[in-house]
Amino acid sequence: MTADSSQPRAVAPARPDDSVRAVLRSPRLLTREALAGIVTTLALVPEVISFSVIAGVDPMVSLVASVVLAVVMSLLGGRPAMVTAAAGSVALVIAPLVRTHGVEYVLPTVLLAGVIQIVFGTAGLARLMRFIPRSVMIGFVNALGILIFVAQVPHLVDVPWIVYPLFALTIAIVVLLPRFTRVVPAPLVAIVVVTVIVVAAGLTDVHTVGDEGPMGGGLPGLTPWLVPFSPETLGIILPTALSVAFVGLMETLLTAKLVDDITETPSHKGKESWALGVANIAAGAYGGIAGCAMIGQTVVNVKIGRARTRVSTLAAGLFLLLLVTGLSSVMARIPMVALAAVMMVVAITTVDWHSVRPSTLRRMPLPETLVMVVTVAVVVATNNLAIGVAVGVLLAMVLFARRIAHVIRVERTVEPAVEPAAAAVTDPDGSARPHARVRYDVVGPLFFGSSNDLVEHFAYADDAALAEEAAVASRPDATVLVDLSRASVWDASSVAALDSVEAKFAAHGLAVEFVGLDERSGSFHGRLTGQLGG
Repeated sequence: MTADSSQPRAVAPARPDDSVRAVLRSPRLLTREALAGIVTTLALVPEVISFSVIAGVDPMVSLVASVVLAVVMSLLGGRPAMVTAAAGSVALVIAPLVRTHGVEYVLPTVLLAGVIQIVFGTAGLARLMRFIPRSVMIGFVNALGILIFVAQVPHLVDVPWIVYPLFALTIAIVVLLPRFTRVVPAPLVAIVVVTVIVVAAGLTDVHTVGDEGPMGGGLPGLTPWLVPFSPETLGIILPTALSVAFVGLMETLLTAKLVDDITETPSHKGKESWALGVANIAAGAYGGIAGCAMIGQTVVNVKIGRARTRVSTLAAGLFLLLLVTGLSSVMARIPMVALAAVMMVVAITTVDWHSVRPSTLRRMPLPETLVMVVTVAVVVATNNLAIGVAVGVLLAMVLFARRIAHVIRVERTVEPAVEPAAAAVTDPDGSARPHARVRYDVVGPLFFGSSNDLVEHFAYADDAALAEEAAVASRPDATVLVDLSRASVWDASSVAALDSVEAKFAAHGLAVEFVGLDERSGSFHGRLTGQLGG
């Protein structure tokens, strides 16, 4: 879809409120975008710190890398308002490498992953996203909501009783404040109010962001290269680099598709892919770890903050930089319960509740529902969105192939005998063909799944008997007509199946004529027929 299309959605990117120039000219829009970025940053910090622990790197490494990722993607990315930072999925992939070989191998891994992502984006491979079915996408969204919600539960278990009133207050502000005003994002108000209460009341037993990891100010320098340039190093980092590259791409492109749906605006997936590679190279060089789209924080930015432009994510990156360098002590005092409450609201609004209504499930085909449920189950079981989506897509392909394999229909028609002089008939285009005593109409797509049993749909012996009765079995124009005008030939398996049909009729003394193929199918069949052996 392009911006100059006549379809209604295509003009969405040109809406005045959605352009960076319009935002910079409007104090109201600029305030909206900036505040959305601030809220997003506050929701980002605890997760980034937690993921750094998973990856086995210093929290400051992940925070600085997140600054770099957010700023670079704000400038280069193909999906405005999407938040990119050091993510949990990447941390899970890098962690085994750090445990086995040490943190010094993270830099070359990240740089190689970035190069792979640049190649992926510039080669146009991001278009493969169109093959992800809707049922997988819904499963992805629902699983995301579950993971976000479950990740907050530990902040509400085995905690002092005062945490629960603070949790309820946060929820109340987030839910009720938008009914009175939307000038300031409700989550930001809730976080500030609860933080002030905790600090003013001296509630030192309430868990804070500072308890998640050290919050020392200052910035690190360039990440030093500490491993040898050798084939051995490449052998160590290549498997992890491939995983980092493709897990990051999958989560980023799925998140971009989600934001496309929420904002009803298109994005440039190829640009987003190569920009992610550039951002990861920059983050690896100055910071030290890779990242990808942060789905939960993106939902905060787009849904709760109502952000629509790059200004919001740039504001998030700059505010995170401010927190890391000058306000680390303030950031460290934010109660985790306030952030957990905000993220739980995000989780609940993320789930596509319509997809799990009994009325919807009754109407949906069982394979579609099965794909959605399996996607959710795998994501929740593995805590990895990429694995869940991959399994969901694979299952959808298998079920689709199984379903379409049974749509082939072959209709047999026995035509009355005619005198030899009338043995030629004329097609609508004026060309003559031998008259056929038996006609077969093949209906449906022919591919490896549907054509395997195509041979069984023809009555070879019966047709030979009819021809013998008419005393035309020895004539070369005693033809069986197979009409493929309502079928398409898609692969070599189908051509081989048609060759088998022709061979079986020949064994019974009958010639076969295949007619009705469209130009593509006819060319494909003509190129391969008789060349497949067997």
